[in-house]
Amino acid sequence: MRALLIAAILAFALDQGTKYHALYVLELDRVGVVQIWPPYLVYQMAWNTGVNFGLFGSDAATMRWVLVGLSLVISAWVLLWVRKEQLGRLANISAGLLVGGALGNAVDRIFYGAVVDFLNMSCCGIQNPFSFNVADIFVFAGAIGLVLFSSTKKTP
Repeated sequence: MRALLIAAILAFALDQGTKYHALYVLELDRVGVVQIWPPYLVYQMAWNTGVNFGLFGSDAATMRWVLVGLSLVISAWVLLWVRKEQLGRLANISAGLLVGGALGNAVDRIFYGAVVDFLNMSCCGIQNPFSFNVADIFVFAGAIGLVLFSSTKKTP
């Protein structure tokens, strides 16, 4: 459980730190785009009111709070499930990444009304129109890790 909490805290802190940098240091919400390593990495501001890639996006306050509640319920369920199943270290770290990322996006919805998305990656002549954030990376990596490592139980 300790590895889960450390991973969650680190994922949350890194996510919020990068969002702070994008908003308040680079002022990305004002300038819109910052070329980092074009086209492979561009900071491109997007306020996401939906889930992945803006799916189910809505400016309605109800959807905002539904998504905050969903993030909290999923995070709590993952914590309880990992604890009950006594999964191994890699599964705990994966769960921590997922929970830290989910809570990072939930905090954005609470304070900004939308998730701060700013990472955009394109390659090989294909222009990606979508932006994402560090929390999204952690949620995805954590989910994949749970699929891969949830069959391993904690050894005494």
